[in-house]
Amino acid sequence: MTHILVATDAWHPQVNGVVRTLTMMAQAAKGFGVDVSFLTPQSFRTVAMPSYPDLELALPYPAKIAALIEAAKPDSIHIATEGPIGLLVRRYCRKHRLPFTTSFHTRFPEYVSARSPIPEKWVWGALRWFHRPSQAVMAATPALSAELRQRGFRNVVLWSRGVDTSLFHPREVDLCLPQPVFLSVGRVAVEKNLEAFLDLDLPGTKLIVGDGPARVALERKYPDAVFLGARQGEELAEIYAAADVFVFPSKTDTFGLVLLEALASGLPVAAFPVTGPRDVIGAAPVGVLCDDLRAACLDAMQIAPQACVAFAAAHTWQASARVFVEHALNVRDTGSEDEAVELVAEDPHFAA
Repeated sequence: MTHILVATDAWHPQVNGVVRTLTMMAQAAKGFGVDVSFLTPQSFRTVAMPSYPDLELALPYPAKIAALIEAAKPDSIHIATEGPIGLLVRRYCRKHRLPFTTSFHTRFPEYVSARSPIPEKWVWGALRWFHRPSQAVMAATPALSAELRQRGFRNVVLWSRGVDTSLFHPREVDLCLPQPVFLSVGRVAVEKNLEAFLDLDLPGTKLIVGDGPARVALERKYPDAVFLGARQGEELAEIYAAADVFVFPSKTDTFGLVLLEALASGLPVAAFPVTGPRDVIGAAPVGVLCDDLRAACLDAMQIAPQACVAFAAAHTWQASARVFVEHALNVRDTGSEDEAVELVAEDPHFAA
């Protein structure tokens, strides 16, 4: 069986799109004879991430990274995140002239800029350096792929996402809340732009599912909204099915996996016309993308749930996994003279 090792700083018990994407992709890949294993923070001591105490940051060290990679004996290595684990796996691959692929999941420049005075262009520069040796930088949408190329990234390829329609589908559920129910699902953090949703004058109920560093402050500021905290699995699927409109106020997400989960549950989408919702939905009659988010919410109520379900059915994890595997295995030897020069420039110790 072909074996792909994925290095990721994002892993269970974190609840986010990166973890769900990697987990579902690995499950689907087994169906066509590919074993995807993971090198994760579970193998290392962790500390709370600054400004994000509910997320644990791994403290890996090179010797253990090397031992884990060598024990896995993978046919291919993929680096999913640009954190401490991703950095040391990148370093190992460069030292041993091993080809690898990467993926671009999170718009760190915008996230960092929202939390600190660090200029976005500095973070983009660091990300270009990180992904430069990658055989394939996998991006979730055509617009993100084009943006990365414009920003100087090389070897950018498309890797879309899927949805589990056996879990997310319409059903009769009553949350006993005033209707209509406008739902938002995701991390409760400043970069998700939730206040743009919570500030709206809407009928019925504004429902927030998820947890994060901004939750306490938002609950205090918006007492009329309902905050349920993090939900997963069947419980989350039932909440989707009980709502009337899915509101996606984020302007920084690279894809928005929750968009497909909502659509599969029969929920039309209301969002800003930005990368993420624009690429997932496009011109399909399953959502309203508008700079006036309130108008988008109200207009989305007129969309037939059946159209949303049919649209989501075309996005399977099996198709997503096949594309990932194709990109991950389509690598070449990296032992060229030019790359050796670049390697020494990065770290003179690697010349030994």
